[in-house]
Amino acid sequence: MAEAALPATLAPILRPRRLRATPAMRRLVSETSVAPRQLILPMFIREGGGADPTPISSMPGVVQHSLESFRVALAEAAAVGIGGVMLFGVPEHKDATGSGATDRDGILNLATRIAVAEVGDALVVQTDLCLDEFTDHGHCGVLDSNGRVDNDATLVRYREMALVQAASGSQLLGLSGMMDGQVAAVREVLDAESFTDTAILAYSAKYASAFYGPFREAVQSTLTGDRRAYQLDAGNGREGVREVLLDIAEGADVVMVKPAMSYLDLVSQVAQISNIPVWAYQVSGEYSMIEAAAELGWIDRRRAIEESLTSIKRAGADAILSYWAVEAAHWFRNTN
Repeated sequence: MAEAALPATLAPILRPRRLRATPAMRRLVSETSVAPRQLILPMFIREGGGADPTPISSMPGVVQHSLESFRVALAEAAAVGIGGVMLFGVPEHKDATGSGATDRDGILNLATRIAVAEVGDALVVQTDLCLDEFTDHGHCGVLDSNGRVDNDATLVRYREMALVQAASGSQLLGLSGMMDGQVAAVREVLDAESFTDTAILAYSAKYASAFYGPFREAVQSTLTGDRRAYQLDAGNGREGVREVLLDIAEGADVVMVKPAMSYLDLVSQVAQISNIPVWAYQVSGEYSMIEAAAELGWIDRRRAIEESLTSIKRAGADAILSYWAVEAAHWFRNTN
């Protein structure tokens, strides 16, 4: 029996599939790619303990580094050509004001000096400027007599943190606390103390998200309650754009949307209005969901990781913070 054929009058005139016919053709016409230099690796460094890193059970493959394992991981990150590292400290002791955050020899500031000495010429060494890892109540600021986060008192602490982190060599301060006026407050004190070259990454559109869950284990958070009084509501897109515009006006060098995958619409909107770089943070819950599904054999792990990162880039992010940064950099380096 002869094969059925469409009448000539019904045959498609336009055939987009021509550009998908072969791997070489698909590669040639690909619109979006991720380069290793556009990836930033978040790293957790713990105080005390032995030489071995401590696995984070809710984030398979991610660890709390010892100072020894931290040096090894820094060298690997630099060798593969990613753009930078974002450092988080995990202190042994916490208190109401997060005093460890401004201790020159505290774990985060010590780790910063190590990173600058080891890879400061190859990677942008970045530090998380927030109090939540250092406070015994787990909030991102100091509390008032009613147990609420005191915005303006917290700004004083942020200014103190900024100076210590800048003096430790941090090249970019990640202001993640979502306090009103934090960019202006930190920029003013940095400039006044001659740290004019220290850049500010504003976590501008940072949402109160369920996807931060595994991060709590990573930093051994002692948070009770939630952060909805200062982080954004998941349904508020215009408010996120407003926060971005405020941070740009206050002097931010980079703005960020966090989380990434559930907020790709915000990444796209911010990319369209921003005249400075726009980054996105692929957070712990996004990482853990893919790892868990892949472990159960439900999805192709590598394809899911590559697709997730490509979608964030396609939405408009100039750089992406991701726990897969080093592993994915190997893949992207070999395919771009």
